[in-house]
Amino acid sequence: MKTMTTKKGIRGFQVVEEECIWMKAGIVSLHTCNKVYDCFDCKFDKAMTRAMGVPATVETSLNWAAYFKKKYDGASRPCRHSVTGRIQQAKICTHNYECRNCSFDQMLDDIEISQAQSRPEILNVAGFDFAQDYYYHDGHTWVRMEHGGMARIGFDAFAMKLFGKAKFISDTMDIGTRMEKGVPGWSITQDKKKAKVLSPISGTVLSVNQRAKENFSLLHSDPYQEGWLFIVEPEAPLKSLKKLKYGDDSIRWMEKETARLARMMGPEYANLAATGGEPVNDFYGLNPEIGWDKLVHAFLKT
Repeated sequence: MKTMTTKKGIRGFQVVEEECIWMKAGIVSLHTCNKVYDCFDCKFDKAMTRAMGVPATVETSLNWAAYFKKKYDGASRPCRHSVTGRIQQAKICTHNYECRNCSFDQMLDDIEISQAQSRPEILNVAGFDFAQDYYYHDGHTWVRMEHGGMARIGFDAFAMKLFGKAKFISDTMDIGTRMEKGVPGWSITQDKKKAKVLSPISGTVLSVNQRAKENFSLLHSDPYQEGWLFIVEPEAPLKSLKKLKYGDDSIRWMEKETARLARMMGPEYANLAATGGEPVNDFYGLNPEIGWDKLVHAFLKT
């Protein structure tokens, strides 16, 4: 597995290329990409575009929707995925090109995003599964930067062991909404208890994992892959990833978090994980006397 290691760049999961597209095109002799091919947020790309005299022709989603509405009129409007060849069969658009409200559009995104995933290398850190090459937020969520600058977000295994029966509630965090780093964006619930979860980065939500909402066991059985929560288009990726834990720093942080949990749980914790055995699947459920609010405040930071 290779990751991008440019000093000030973004470390992208499973991004094995690093040649800038301007270098690939033969226009510059040497320039490496440190933004996981997120050209729209790249100062070098903007400078090269101006230098080459290329007009800015990138249309926003509102512009392409307006174009489709003007070109295709009435009830026979074709689905944009039929027009672009994403799907082979003919399909009629029933949502007036408001794709964020279309379950079919969401389904296609979920399928393609799932197929594009690569399985991370999993370490055992103080008894907990821990995915390498992910960024970690203090509130026990992770961020995985992928080709094109997209960010995938989920819970780490520690949080899912801590709240072993927790369900994922997206609240108002839906497709097209803005996520703000350090601000509560969604919730978990267990045994009629509810807790807010801090967003690890800022950006626009592109996809919500409907399978995880409907089958919350995915959060617990496969938190780093099938149990992901959101796909986000980051706002200022370098700034958003600042202060998140990565690499050796993230491992040391997880070891400290595990030690803190042991202190909170007292001698009884020896029967759960300190002996070297597998951590139990529901710390809160087995130790409700510690208190939901106390655990939430200590580890989710809300």
